[in-house]
Amino acid sequence: MHKDTQLIKLCKKRNEVAQMQVYDTYAQAMFTIACRYLNDEEDAKDAMQEGFLKAFTNIEKYQAEATFGVWLKRIIINQCLDVLKKNKLEFSAVEVTELQIINEDDWHFDSSITKEEILLAVNELNEKHKIVVKLYLLEGYDHEEISDILEIPVKTSRTHLRRGKLKLQDLLKQKYNEARY
Repeated sequence: MHKDTQLIKLCKKRNEVAQMQVYDTYAQAMFTIACRYLNDEEDAKDAMQEGFLKAFTNIEKYQAEATFGVWLKRIIINQCLDVLKKNKLEFSAVEVTELQIINEDDWHFDSSITKEEILLAVNELNEKHKIVVKLYLLEGYDHEEISDILEIPVKTSRTHLRRGKLKLQDLLKQKYNEARY
């Protein structure tokens, strides 16, 4: 039997040693994810801790269709979004007028731009666009999943992604041009 599967079974029986092992296994990755959404490290730590508490409290609901890490990541992201909502970030249905269909998979940037520069530029986006871009680009969620997570229509997710992508491209072009002169 796979070690993780055994640990999860023990966690479902409220075994604290197993819970600590699961925590130790996933804490750093979940903290990194929390930091993507929350600018303050203390807020990220708190959200991660709360996320783990929710995961262990609701572990009976975990089904092995997805890996435990994927299930936990979704909980941590939701916890971060709860923090942002408490801080008054509201997602509303944006008006979708003349929405141009763009190739969402086309995220090509100038080859001289580093991944770090792209991530820094993503953090400069407005909060709503930043979150949708991160969920889509970094976490790999599709618009249906983003719609569920943020409780917004799929069209709103697409619009935020498109606007975020365009702004991101502008920011990177600007930085690239500044670097050349």
